[in-house]
Amino acid sequence: MNVFAGAMDRIFSHASMATSALWISGSTSEERTIRVIRRSPDRITEFGTGRFVSDTTIVDVRLSDLASPRSGDLIVIGTDSFTVQGEPMRDRERLIWTLDLRPS
Repeated sequence: MNVFAGAMDRIFSHASMATSALWISGSTSEERTIRVIRRSPDRITEFGTGRFVSDTTIVDVRLSDLASPRSGDLIVIGTDSFTVQGEPMRDRERLIWTLDLRPS
């Protein structure tokens, strides 16, 4: 394990940075507890001359927690349920998945 991977493990284990969530496979109903860092940035979409601002929910998940997430998988954070939409993206170091979520 390199230094960067160790730092990511510490960040994801810190209670103020990450939270526990439940991942449920959309195809096999397999379940697993994972740690996620939740972000909710506004997304600006332009349509003609108009600009629309919409809420988004994005989570980062370690590859060591979740090897192959797919569109349609379910992520439960506390009492909130989300469905993975779009294609999961990995970071350059191949340590972190970024998942775009929509409310379920």
